[in-house]
Amino acid sequence: MQNNYLYIVNILGLFLFGGCTSFLSLQKFDPLYNHVKYLASDDLKGRYPGTNGGYLAADYIRNEFRRTNLTLLGEDGFQYFDIVSKAEIGESNKLVFNNKNYLPGIDFIPLSFGKNMSLSTQLFFSGYGFSIANDSLDWDDYKNYDISHKWVMILRGSPDGENPHGQYSEFSSLRKKALIAKDNFAAGVIFVSGEKFNKEDDLIKLSYDQSQQDIGIPIIHIKRSLANEILKGNNTSIELLENSINGTLENSINFFIEDSISVNTDIIYKKAKTQNVVGLLKGNDLNFKDEYIVIGAHYDHLGYGGDKSGSRRPYLNAIHNGADDNASGVSLLIELAKLLKNSKTNKRSILFIAFGAEEMGLIGSKYFVNSKLIPNETIQIMINMDMVGKLNEEKILNVSGTRTGIGLEKQLNQTFNSFGIKTTFNSQGYGPSDHASFYVNDVPVLFFFTGAHSDYHTPADDYEKLNYNGMKIIQNSLFSLINTFDKSGKIIFQESGPKEQNRPTRFKVTLGIMPDYVFKDIKGLRIDAVIPDKPAYNAGIIDGDIVVKMANKPVNDIYEYMHRLSEFNSGDTIDVTVVRDGVELVYKVTF
Repeated sequence: MQNNYLYIVNILGLFLFGGCTSFLSLQKFDPLYNHVKYLASDDLKGRYPGTNGGYLAADYIRNEFRRTNLTLLGEDGFQYFDIVSKAEIGESNKLVFNNKNYLPGIDFIPLSFGKNMSLSTQLFFSGYGFSIANDSLDWDDYKNYDISHKWVMILRGSPDGENPHGQYSEFSSLRKKALIAKDNFAAGVIFVSGEKFNKEDDLIKLSYDQSQQDIGIPIIHIKRSLANEILKGNNTSIELLENSINGTLENSINFFIEDSISVNTDIIYKKAKTQNVVGLLKGNDLNFKDEYIVIGAHYDHLGYGGDKSGSRRPYLNAIHNGADDNASGVSLLIELAKLLKNSKTNKRSILFIAFGAEEMGLIGSKYFVNSKLIPNETIQIMINMDMVGKLNEEKILNVSGTRTGIGLEKQLNQTFNSFGIKTTFNSQGYGPSDHASFYVNDVPVLFFFTGAHSDYHTPADDYEKLNYNGMKIIQNSLFSLINTFDKSGKIIFQESGPKEQNRPTRFKVTLGIMPDYVFKDIKGLRIDAVIPDKPAYNAGIIDGDIVVKMANKPVNDIYEYMHRLSEFNSGDTIDVTVVRDGVELVYKVTF
């Protein structure tokens, strides 16, 4: 599952939908067990896209599709696409100001959503680079200024600092500021950190976000010392400007800089080839065979982890086997193909897709949707399975997208009740897995998962820890559900929730817990797991505790919890009240 799991949780270091009990009780000849054991073996080295391990996983899935006698689409079952595996600083980066050369990686760094190009021109200081006009704010750093063909120097952050609930938070991302500058005809953007934003003045690490293509102008980040050299001719400094703007909360401190700066940006993007695996079970009804049910699961994972990989243990250079995430979903995909092929009753065509590069930003599913291998409007529904290997003892299955098609919730209840599965519904269609690529193209979607857990995105997510009995129950219930969708009338799409990722909430501290989102009939925030050596763990809070107060303020749910957490700073010590076995306990927590 993609690391930006439900957005706000990515920043917290928390994981939603917890509460899993893992146990192994099927015999080892069971096909679900064998699929997961191979896909999550050390031999595949974490199935990182573009590696031999990733190819071996895809080849295994293709062979299973071939044995099932599916029709292999694309190039013998593979749908190839390129990924950017790495961004590196090229040899041609250069910055010259007042006849002095400055060094890449030390004085400045190019940013990966900027364009590789040379630009030599004058500058404009635009404060925080805002252009805001709403009921509560009127702040335009470009009003009455012609910045055409100029570099624009912009402060990172906002007058609110890192406050995630501040009035400027949604306008403070680097990309948004750069796009606003571009909309005002800036030729390039220079970001600089004020002392209050980042006292250490660290340069942004060069990394490549697959969702962020270059915006057509060069973008760099420079050190404050270099910015102050540029500002000397205007008798000011970044510290003075930051203090002045934050003190007045006005956009009147904008000005042109007479001197010119010459920059050449050079980022090298290393590419690799990876693939989706696509198999087709043709429909048996002439009236419906050109309509499709799409069943998908991603097969890639994090390789050896490391910085920017999405690993929750980035300091460990160890194989992340990804048994639950998402060898579990792929094993169900393979077995559902067998069951549906053998039933020989499908009216509609059924497309089975193992997506590549999901962890890098849903790249494989986006590529498939845009490839028009089948018309999106012919898809009856897309069913996505991601982390389905840890059905808990209460047999609670999380289902998202339940209102993206008219009548879906009724059909879901009827099916899963008959299998003794309890469901918790999320109506929204957008989420951090491959179904989102279909939802944004007006396809009804359903997303099935059994919950996050302490092994998620760590080297500990291994095949021995999955609940294969639970997977078998999910497999049989999905087989029944798919047959229902196949025999029913056309599912009418309806929009349910936004079609884009909400901006993550940022926090200065973390409690170091994993919330439980399955058990909803409680007041407070139930903790599914406490992460070792984090504030909650060090204070004595344990798995299963229910947080009801922080700093003597109530916590009734996850949203109130996040609001409370945003109020604290590193070094703060607060009282956290939890309920354990019906008794309230108070712990001193130091962030």
